[in-house]
Amino acid sequence: MGVRAEGYAAAFYAVAEAEDAVAAVEDELHAVARALESNDELRTTLTDQAVPAELRQGIVEDLLGSRANPVTTSLVSFVVGAGRARELPAIVDAFVAKAADSRAEAVAEVRSAVALDDDQKARLAAALSKETGKKISVKVTVDPSVLGGIVAQIGDTVIDGSVRHRLDQLKESV
Repeated sequence: MGVRAEGYAAAFYAVAEAEDAVAAVEDELHAVARALESNDELRTTLTDQAVPAELRQGIVEDLLGSRANPVTTSLVSFVVGAGRARELPAIVDAFVAKAADSRAEAVAEVRSAVALDDDQKARLAAALSKETGKKISVKVTVDPSVLGGIVAQIGDTVIDGSVRHRLDQLKESV
């Protein structure tokens, strides 16, 4: 992670903390970053310097608007307006890590074929905590390519319990 991403993350964390909105902003920024990574059209539009900054910021306002905390919308709009949309996923990852660190937690980036409810997230966090010996904060991204099950990444450790992984293992053993 770059120094710039760390700097933005620290500043954003300070703003979110001052507004008593760290948890909401953390979840919303995570969702925005994953959407930016998975949507080529959105990423291309928000990173295209030929598109005026005001128009790119307007797109952010239209997308997040009333659905997100005003702090989230302002932070994403600021990054996009500054021409740093390409760096947004790294900035968000640094923000999430900072927020988890402030709670003495590790972050588990989880990909699942379907959305997980709060109970499932809590049980998953408990299982991963038991496995790693650390308090775990679960961030879920819906990824239909997983087919079923989950893929969890905690730092450099990847736990792949996906149907896709099992199918690949079967193919290799045949």
